[in-house]
Amino acid sequence: QVQLVESGGGLVQPGGSLRLSCAASGGVFIVGWYRQAPGRQREWVAAIDRDFSTSYADSVKGRFTISRDNAKNTVYLQMNGLKPEDTAVYYCKGINYGTYWGQGTQVTVSS
Repeated sequence: QVQLVESGGGLVQPGGSLRLSCAASGGVFIVGWYRQAPGRQREWVAAIDRDFSTSYADSVKGRFTISRDNAKNTVYLQMNGLKPEDTAVYYCKGINYGTYWGQGTQVTVSS
């Protein structure tokens, strides 16, 4: 059974940090993170390939870092220098003869 489970979200003050985790099971390969703010479309945040190469949206470049632990079948998103505009539900995306999404984890950046 394919499953993606995100964790690590929460409430943080501007300038703070969070680390999100996405654990996969059922043979799905995690390809990246997306986010969706209220009233807005889901947008791509970061991607990581099988060779560990990474790419980032301009809005998070230099602040967020995506990484993978193959032994744990888990992908992480380290978020530093958080801004109020980073507030959103964060989703990880996986592929396995189709596209799969986790349930999302809420990140709120507010003082």
